[in-house]
Amino acid sequence: MTKAAELAKMGEVITNGQLSGRRNIIINGNFQCWQRSTSETGLGASAGYFTADRWRISTGNSAGRFTMNRTAGDPDGFNYGLVINCTTADTSIASNETMLLQQKIEGQDLQHLKKGTSDAEPVTISFYAKIVGSATDFAVSLYDGDNSRFISKLFTFTTDWVRYYWTVPGDTTGTLDQDANASLQLWFWLHAGSDHTSGTLQTSWGSDTNANRAVGIDSIYSSTSNEFYLAGVQMEVGSQATPFEHRSFGEELALCQRYYYQFQAATSFMKIGHGRAYSTSNTTCTYTVPVPMRASPTGGVSAASDVGVAGLSSGGTTGFTTNSERMDDLVRFAAAVTRSGADMSSGTIYQIEADNNTNMKLTLDAEL
Repeated sequence: MTKAAELAKMGEVITNGQLSGRRNIIINGNFQCWQRSTSETGLGASAGYFTADRWRISTGNSAGRFTMNRTAGDPDGFNYGLVINCTTADTSIASNETMLLQQKIEGQDLQHLKKGTSDAEPVTISFYAKIVGSATDFAVSLYDGDNSRFISKLFTFTTDWVRYYWTVPGDTTGTLDQDANASLQLWFWLHAGSDHTSGTLQTSWGSDTNANRAVGIDSIYSSTSNEFYLAGVQMEVGSQATPFEHRSFGEELALCQRYYYQFQAATSFMKIGHGRAYSTSNTTCTYTVPVPMRASPTGGVSAASDVGVAGLSSGGTTGFTTNSERMDDLVRFAAAVTRSGADMSSGTIYQIEADNNTNMKLTLDAEL
């Protein structure tokens, strides 16, 4: 599209009232935030969040393996994208195999779609993608988990970065729950067995049928030469795609930290929080996160020995566990600290810190 044509297109959407406020429902669609890691290998045995914030791998029952990495430089206007590289092929596909990239979206962030009403709004999904290797056809889907409804579209990718578009009609059946749980999910199907490919691709909203989910797709696992690239993912209300909405890094990071927060010590003895000892070996501390989290998170630490207590040298920290009980505002959280050596004084307030280890990581996970 020429610059003049793009400007004309922008004028149309401004006139139609679509280009206003925050448009992109997807979080970290430009792959700016990578709190966990920018590169992971040997993936495919289990589902989870591994690299780019808010982007989850759902996988099962395949011997195929892959890496997830951050890629830079293209397409123009994006600092980063995501690339999935097949490292172990699986050409003997069992019926129940799956591998897909997904983002789950809270119901309370989707009420403006008016789903389940006669005024249900269409949404337009756009993204940049390219493929290296022999696998070119993949499906993109929207899944309504509140009502078990589904719609898919098959795309054919090329070796060049291209922006792809899909306008999904409004669904007048099934309202979305207004809560902090997953309602809609955006799926990129990269591998599937016959349980998900033996029917007819479901290209209009309907009750979810496994066999109709990913009909016609190739497999990322067909060759170790296969690489899938993705950037600039956007989902917006309306039947017209607009230019990608670039948000500042700070704003995008805050949106991601609602679901996952990682504190990493920049220097030795970096303070975590304060707490009062309730025995000679145990204390608690309270620490804060930048934004309220979606729900009570699961806490983790790189190693208990990475945490120390200021002013104490005998013994060492043998346990650091984030309590499931949290403050009402989901910003302040408590942790239990256990030390050997019985070197604390009950009733005394201590400062908890990174213990001479700049690699200390503290994590809180409230993902959907």
